[in-house]
Amino acid sequence: MKKENDMIILAIETSCDETSAAVVKNGKEILSNAISSQIELHAKFGGVVPEVASRMHVEKMNPIIDEALNAAGITFADLDGVAVTHGPGLIGALLVGLAEAKAIAFALDIPLIGVHHIEGHISANYIEHDLEPPFLCMVVSGGHTHLVEVKDYGSYTIIGRTRDDAVGEAYDKVARSIGLGYPGGPKMDVLAKTGNGKAISFPRTYLEQGSYDFSFSGIKSAVLNYLNQMKMKDEAINPSDVAASFQEAVIEVITNKTMMAAKNLGLNKIALAGGVASNSRLREEMQRKAKENGYELYYPSPIYCTDNAAMIGVAAYYDYKKGIQHDMSLNASSNIQFG
Repeated sequence: MKKENDMIILAIETSCDETSAAVVKNGKEILSNAISSQIELHAKFGGVVPEVASRMHVEKMNPIIDEALNAAGITFADLDGVAVTHGPGLIGALLVGLAEAKAIAFALDIPLIGVHHIEGHISANYIEHDLEPPFLCMVVSGGHTHLVEVKDYGSYTIIGRTRDDAVGEAYDKVARSIGLGYPGGPKMDVLAKTGNGKAISFPRTYLEQGSYDFSFSGIKSAVLNYLNQMKMKDEAINPSDVAASFQEAVIEVITNKTMMAAKNLGLNKIALAGGVASNSRLREEMQRKAKENGYELYYPSPIYCTDNAAMIGVAAYYDYKKGIQHDMSLNASSNIQFG
């Protein structure tokens, strides 16, 4: 039953290869979160094909919105706003969701709230936890690696970012090199459990002293060089050990830099966000180091780590409460800045 002061938002997410629509009430209650994944479609290509992704969004957009509304038990007439990811992401994919959101907002004469994709990932932590700013958030995904100081709802300062590959991108490239295919991250997580993380000494890149930035191109190259050397020597390669050793090196840097930043900023709450936040070893090590340092650690359930519309609806609620909304001139951007 909707109360007078309730705000019900329909959220749309089409930044990459998931078509998702969700209904979010008062920024906290997820009434529905429908997702149509294209993973199987893109797997045969070894990665996401932008043109194919855009066409699939067009096909799935209306059905997924109907699914979300039906699951929430509401109609368009019950909506108080519509939220949509407007960047960053694949430009064609973003435009599908944005056009749909604009049409709904215009037809119903309700607010349109454009949401930054990274803000959505950070906001996923509000769904299941009583987490309030300020806190430190480590955003790790296929396209992003950001260490973010969350000062308030909608107020962010990026204190560190990758200077080359995103961590999820590095996972995918290493996965391909050892024959795991796409998507590589989840498969690497599983395979690494059966390997020895100390078997191969891959480099840890910390950059200059005190830097919160990241670099993963070096370890990616080190893995490829190791594989080539082993093939040239005609020696057997243990994919489990490669996956585990790569993962240990990457996670060591991520967790150590996060702990250093939390200490230096005087923050005792840390959150994880993004697709790689569902990695079991990352969660385990972050939990261990957070406990050692007396910090509270938060992370979303796996369904809210990957791209989904629920997180966009949550972010939009807090943005709208701060007076943020957009008109029909809102455009999509593949590389919109954050923070």
